[in-house]
Amino acid sequence: MDYKSILKQYWGYDSFRGIQEDIINSIGSGRDTLGLMPTGGGKSITFQVPALAQPGLCLVVTPLIALMKDQVRNLRDRGIKSIAVYSGMTREEIVVALENCIFGDYKFLYISPERLDTEIFQTKLKSMKVSMITVDESHCISQWGYDFRPAYLKISEIRKLLPGVPVLALTATATPEVVKDIQKRLDFREENVFRMSFERKNLAYIVRRTENKAEELLHILTSVQGSAIVYTRNRKKTKEVSQYLNEQGITATFYHAGLNNDTKDQRQKGWINGEFRVMVATNAFGMGIDKPDVRLVVHIDFPDSPEAYFQEAGRAGRDGQKSYAVLLYARSDKTLLNKRIADTFPEKEYIRQVYEHINYYYQMAMGDGLGCTYAFNIDEFCQNFKHFPIRVDSALKILTRAGYLEYTDEQDNASRLMFTLRRDELYRIQENNPDTENLIRIILRSYTGLFSDYAYINEETLALRSGLSRQQVYETLVLLTKRHILHYIPGKKTPYIIYTRERQESERIVLNRDVYEDRKASYEQRIKAMLEYADAENKCRSRILLQYFGEKNEHNCGLCDACLAKHSSGLKHGEFEDIRNQIMDILQSPCSSHDLLEALPGDKEKNTKALSYLLAEEVIGQEHGKLYICK
Repeated sequence: MDYKSILKQYWGYDSFRGIQEDIINSIGSGRDTLGLMPTGGGKSITFQVPALAQPGLCLVVTPLIALMKDQVRNLRDRGIKSIAVYSGMTREEIVVALENCIFGDYKFLYISPERLDTEIFQTKLKSMKVSMITVDESHCISQWGYDFRPAYLKISEIRKLLPGVPVLALTATATPEVVKDIQKRLDFREENVFRMSFERKNLAYIVRRTENKAEELLHILTSVQGSAIVYTRNRKKTKEVSQYLNEQGITATFYHAGLNNDTKDQRQKGWINGEFRVMVATNAFGMGIDKPDVRLVVHIDFPDSPEAYFQEAGRAGRDGQKSYAVLLYARSDKTLLNKRIADTFPEKEYIRQVYEHINYYYQMAMGDGLGCTYAFNIDEFCQNFKHFPIRVDSALKILTRAGYLEYTDEQDNASRLMFTLRRDELYRIQENNPDTENLIRIILRSYTGLFSDYAYINEETLALRSGLSRQQVYETLVLLTKRHILHYIPGKKTPYIIYTRERQESERIVLNRDVYEDRKASYEQRIKAMLEYADAENKCRSRILLQYFGEKNEHNCGLCDACLAKHSSGLKHGEFEDIRNQIMDILQSPCSSHDLLEALPGDKEKNTKALSYLLAEEVIGQEHGKLYICK
């Protein structure tokens, strides 16, 4: 199979990077495959190329709706037929999309895990010719993954409907325990893992202790030139920090999940094109962002886990040039991190109370509810029942894991429409209103495929092109829907709650060990690991992260603040540690100081300094002209 010619034809590259080719050859030969590739490693190529090389459709399971829309758009731009199905689409839209996958010669179907066990999907799947299954963010299937999603467990059921179809699991962050669990839960026929080293030789990890984070951030941005991302924990802070930086003469904008699609796209493009130097964002920003020249990623607030930190920090320096990942650490951070445990895992009684209040909110009768879907206004709910949003969000996620309901995060559903008349029927309609006729003409000129599929539209753009107001565009589209000329679905931004079981008595809600206690213990471990990373003063930060992911690394990075700190030997800490390790290796057999210094690589003066220090500290002894390790 000539994978390289496909790569050249569609992406313009002459050769693959890192372990891309190994993964492609493995999945291409029909073997279940797990690929571990750090952020920016080029994961999408590993399934898109082999899928294009064989007949049939590649089923891509991913939880990130923004990323799936982005990839579908990119593939379509390359002339590759792709489509997406996710929470928030209407039944009609889903049917059209799935029918296209059966009859329309599509190559990629992106689907959110929540849609996998719907009757409509499983019925249509039986008529599709599926060549391979790709599971992106596959750590989500593991109970021990930092971002476990119960819906992922449905993938193994899908495999039973597609016997013999190989699966490619991909993730950027997984501990050894999670690597084993992914393969087990996806029913791999044999263990088969390809790992790319997570070491980033151009990235300096820094922890900066400060009680004035705004001032320290300004100092760092003044010291390090180039494009930057600043991560904060909440939406309000993104705006505040962005405003502060602009006041200080640094061009900045902000980004979070609560913004509408147009604003997000506009700000993202502005930052990528250099209109803004700094993007201040929550963790909603970064997935699929391809900007190689980010010189700096600063975390004002601690992430919940080394996995999340590694992924976000890894967005710096993808071009291979020297870059920095800085974590700001104040005394209060330890208390705030521990408070997150209580917020993320509220008491079981509280979770049962939230379930009861959800039933009151939707006026759900006992025994009813199964399969019902509702838009969920968390602010209104919290106001009505005197709750805090963070704890409600956590309680609903735990109830989702326990199988009582399905709570989807805020969905960003742009407006979309499709003509319900055939093209020839549309042309036969006598339209009396010139504005309506003009709008129809502009829609047909602006979007393609409107007679076979729903297209995302932008009312602002249509208003601009037609000379109508946004409200007039909206009203005209509603009227055309009533006349069955087209079907218009206005955009809506909201989370959803789906009842996966009929309403239960709240005291009968069971929250098992694996749903609550085990997950809580795992979360506590990750918080502890983040604090250990931040508190370590004399240990290479890159090595701490790599060891967390099970990667044995014997050398220090020489770039992080711990490596560059002065050691009492007079050398940099990282330099001293490396020389010390080499000396200890050589002295497994006693030898003279002359032979030792001859055997040591590197700078002789530095080696002598390190040796003198080890002798003075009695780590090494000398007897009869021979050096030896003191017990």
